[in-house]
Amino acid sequence: MKNNVREKPRKGIIKDIAPLLVTLIIAIILLSIFPARQEAVLKISWDFFIEMGTILPAVMILMGLFSVWVSKEMVVKYLGKTSGIKGISLAIFFGALPTGSLYVAFPVASVLIKKGARTSNIIIFLSAWACIKIPQEMMELQFLGPKFMVARLILTIIFVVIMGLSIERIIEWSDKKAGKTRASGL
Repeated sequence: MKNNVREKPRKGIIKDIAPLLVTLIIAIILLSIFPARQEAVLKISWDFFIEMGTILPAVMILMGLFSVWVSKEMVVKYLGKTSGIKGISLAIFFGALPTGSLYVAFPVASVLIKKGARTSNIIIFLSAWACIKIPQEMMELQFLGPKFMVARLILTIIFVVIMGLSIERIIEWSDKKAGKTRASGL
């Protein structure tokens, strides 16, 4: 019994570390093939490591606060399966507000999923975070004009919503298909 309890965390650690090890091996191979790039790769990697080290602690604290302050019932009500157009609108709005990097959005999305948010709303939230930011829209307005900004914004919103709903349907379809396969013993 105790052996089984130890196996699960060990498998989880291996599953988490495996992509890192594969990436490191590929990097070592590529850097040995292209030694002239070593200095640039190491500098950029170090800069990114420092950036992550300064941002992630604050993100983790905010995620802890978010998971305590925002109840599961609130997430289900406003972003869950029955949220409809209101949930889509909120996902776009909350995705467009922040100006931080996209990797800050993933912990937020993880907490929202655990609290019962609809898959399409998570995809819409992440997509809005990536390509619909209020400061970005102001820069587009200033440099590219109102016609371009409005056209891109409208098309982006339309396609982000279509993408979110489509991916949700594909996931549901594949889950049903996997369930039927398991039920039939294949």
